[in-house]
Amino acid sequence: MTLAQEEKILQSYFGYETFRPGQKQTINHIIQGKNTLSVMPTGGGKSLCYQIPGLTLDGTAIIISPLISLMKDQVDALQSLDVPATYINSSLSAGEQQTRLADMKAGRYKFVYVAPERFESPVFVNAIKHVPLSLIAFDEAHCISQWGHDFRPSYRSIVPNLQKLPNLPVFIALTATATGEVISDIRELLHIADDAVVNTGFERENLAFHIVKGKDKATYIRSFLSEHPGESGIIYAATRKQTDALYDQLSKRGISVAKYHAGLSEQDRKQAQAAFIHDETTVMVATNAFGMGIDKSNVRYVIHYAMPMTIESYYQEAGRAGRDGEHSDCILLFSPQDIQLQKFLIEQSLMDDAAKQAEYRKLQAMINYCHTHSCLTAFILDYFSEISTRSSATCKRCSNCLHRQERVDLTEEAQMILSCVKRMGERFGVGMTAKVLKGSRDRKIADFRLDKISTYGLLSAYTEKELTEWIHFLIAEQLLATEEGKFPTLKLNQNSVEVLKGRRTVWMYTAPIPSDSEADYKEDLFAALRKLRKEMADERNVPPYVLFSDATLKELSRYFPDTKDDMLTIKGVGERKFEQYGEAFLNEIQQWRAEHPDQKPAVRITGSTASPPREKKQSDDDRPSHTISYTMFQSGKSITDIAAIRELSPQTIEGHIFKAYKDGYPIAWNIFFTEQEEAAVLKARETIVEPKLKPLKEALADEFDYTKIKAVLVKNGIL
Repeated sequence: MTLAQEEKILQSYFGYETFRPGQKQTINHIIQGKNTLSVMPTGGGKSLCYQIPGLTLDGTAIIISPLISLMKDQVDALQSLDVPATYINSSLSAGEQQTRLADMKAGRYKFVYVAPERFESPVFVNAIKHVPLSLIAFDEAHCISQWGHDFRPSYRSIVPNLQKLPNLPVFIALTATATGEVISDIRELLHIADDAVVNTGFERENLAFHIVKGKDKATYIRSFLSEHPGESGIIYAATRKQTDALYDQLSKRGISVAKYHAGLSEQDRKQAQAAFIHDETTVMVATNAFGMGIDKSNVRYVIHYAMPMTIESYYQEAGRAGRDGEHSDCILLFSPQDIQLQKFLIEQSLMDDAAKQAEYRKLQAMINYCHTHSCLTAFILDYFSEISTRSSATCKRCSNCLHRQERVDLTEEAQMILSCVKRMGERFGVGMTAKVLKGSRDRKIADFRLDKISTYGLLSAYTEKELTEWIHFLIAEQLLATEEGKFPTLKLNQNSVEVLKGRRTVWMYTAPIPSDSEADYKEDLFAALRKLRKEMADERNVPPYVLFSDATLKELSRYFPDTKDDMLTIKGVGERKFEQYGEAFLNEIQQWRAEHPDQKPAVRITGSTASPPREKKQSDDDRPSHTISYTMFQSGKSITDIAAIRELSPQTIEGHIFKAYKDGYPIAWNIFFTEQEEAAVLKARETIVEPKLKPLKEALADEFDYTKIKAVLVKNGIL
């Protein structure tokens, strides 16, 4: 076949003027009879690499695909071009399978798509012995490798069965996600020479990757979909239960949605796929564990409701977006609970210990992706060994490149964290290290005598959540290592040493605080709500913030709730507050919307300092009293003001704040005392015979009041 013939088929059958990178080279290898491995990104046109040779070579092309749902899409596409093609898999009845096998032996098909399990059937293997074969293509070839993210033993067992064929044709293996280890394994299994590997790279320049943290997932999705009406998208969930729940939520809100998971009947899955492919439904909710193959070009976004287990599977699933080359978004909604779910799935699997360790290693890479502050695209390419460093790489379209533009020097805190890891003997994981740095009173800390090391409580001004985030950040940036396993322990590496010795600065990127001109809420609505709040507060003779905080008003000015249920998803609005003030604020919002019909609620993919509304929150009146006082204190109110607002004594409020600290809530102690004052109180306490407050107060200067003394004692665990 000449180049002119190849291009003629490309144009006449598929409507393209030129080949994409790697296609022509792969096709030439196949025509020359060379077993070939083609590594191309999803949407890079891998199917043409076997379809064009299959159309020109004599015989039938066997396409082995692990995705049953994708087979029908491919066959439908070929049949629409008047190319004789079919598929044989478990979705067919025994009679249908026999009919198609007979037609195949009669030479009526140019392409036959089959699942790998088909080669375990002696009937099928005997049938293809009598069929002239043009080529055998291994689609999703990473499944054949024991190091692949979706390894299938049935896929690997195909090779010995194929070796028994007297009419063995040329092989072509195709994948979009393969590490160097996987590529080597595929080459060895299929006897592919080094010069017959075509690797065009993995980057999809039309895809923008986003990590979303700290957001209520269900609310985020509803907000996102309201901003993208009519756009086709896939939402991958981790479990069937999650899929069903999401489907129900979206259906009730009138969104055109279908669902797809292994718990549904074959007929239900077929109907869901057909509806999505034909744009009868715009949103598909599916389990990522099932692995839905959808050959649909106009998918504008892929949202992962939970973190997948590996970067390979994530990149493959995210790659369902933008196959037409148009800009598309790939969004991962991350929460720490995702990690525990994936660890549970690994532990409950039937893999041996060695395989589990390999999965834990891949999971750690996925966790690192969720915590890196480097370019997300570069991180993925680095994982597949396409670049040597992420330090300066930037795609200028992912959430990290777009939003993390301001950086802070985290070197001193990093040194404290690394020092703590060293003093803990490099024997503990992220959670325990964060507790030690926080100064937690967890029983395990005492059991291991970690409360006696010098770094205990060294970063007590921060929450355990913040410290955990920082530790994960250091791991993601390769400034701290982990030992593989279900409970990975922290280890120092050479980069750690560079930081500890002051030879390396640690920069952490943060989302810029929006200026007034860049506010992501409607400022005129915010002003109107502030005015209403002031009027209502004056009538009740209370400070305005008693009704709703500025943060709550900004949320209202950002998301425009128009019903009670919607308003209850806003941070700072509970049932009680809604009963007292909600209707008036809803009326104000509805009036504003009537005057501004073109304004739409805001939604930010990542990087916003503001959180979207939450699904449900505990109202102030349902929380413990001391946490209410603590929250007010943290917002900047004085103990005296809190006492007046809550109609309690200052001593009671003071007790609430100290109790919250003992429960693990952080306190900025410099509000109460200086380092010198703390030292003076502790020194005076050593001199008194009876360690009570009154004699201690008398032993100190007049400026030491009881609040200051108690604060010092509480901080040091004495009171």
